[in-house]
Amino acid sequence: MAHNISPDAEAILDQEFKVLDNGFIRLVDYLGSDSRIVQAARVSYGDGTKTVREDRGLINYLIKNAHWSPFEQVILTFHIKLPIFVARQWIRHRTARVNEISARYSVMKDEFYVPSSNQLKYQSKNNKQGRSDEELSEEDKSKILQSIIDSQTSAFDHYKEMIDLGLSRELSRIVLPVNLYTEWYWQVDLRNLFNFLKLRMDFHAQFEIRSYANVMADITKKVAPISYEAFEEHVLYAQSFSRSEISSILSLINNKTCLLQGKDQKELFRKLGLNDES
Repeated sequence: MAHNISPDAEAILDQEFKVLDNGFIRLVDYLGSDSRIVQAARVSYGDGTKTVREDRGLINYLIKNAHWSPFEQVILTFHIKLPIFVARQWIRHRTARVNEISARYSVMKDEFYVPSSNQLKYQSKNNKQGRSDEELSEEDKSKILQSIIDSQTSAFDHYKEMIDLGLSRELSRIVLPVNLYTEWYWQVDLRNLFNFLKLRMDFHAQFEIRSYANVMADITKKVAPISYEAFEEHVLYAQSFSRSEISSILSLINNKTCLLQGKDQKELFRKLGLNDES
């Protein structure tokens, strides 16, 4: 299989793309591009890259029909700086290779994530693990931001005091909060990267990890633009429907009422881009 590169990806190697207040993503290295995917898909009969039109057709066919193994041939390596609480969500994607900075060996930097005031919102009444769209009052926002800053400042002061007293780094670190920034190298193949982006670019995902996913998506487009285009068409902006949802859609098409009610109906209408009054 021939070595191939993406000129657009070459142009952004090692560039820092800012995320949140102090975070970033860098594309450190990559292996393969769209050409490697079509070469892998055609290996069974020894035919390599054809025209761009034919390559695009093949890649779309592969994703549309969930033939994912050729996409595992493309690998991307990222250097990412992110808050610890985002990293703990991120690590749930166990199909990548990760090497994170260790506070057992290194003294951590005084760098913490402080959310912007427009992200200070009430707890959602419908989603137990998320925030609502309603922002707190300006007075409460000011108090909360000051509390966050005071808490992280105090924690880091205690951390440095322990370090200066000679306490081991592995114990000194236990007072640090989860909005402290950490760094890691994250290496993943394109198949599993698409799965990460599908889940973490979704509106249900927490704002902070969604911010990283959106930047990572822009980088991925540089490495494999045809594949990313097909991913958007058949996965990212596609919808899947349950048997009950399909029955309800057919009922609506036939000018009848929706068979689903309550939350199930709202979810179906959301998938269809409708509101409850439609």
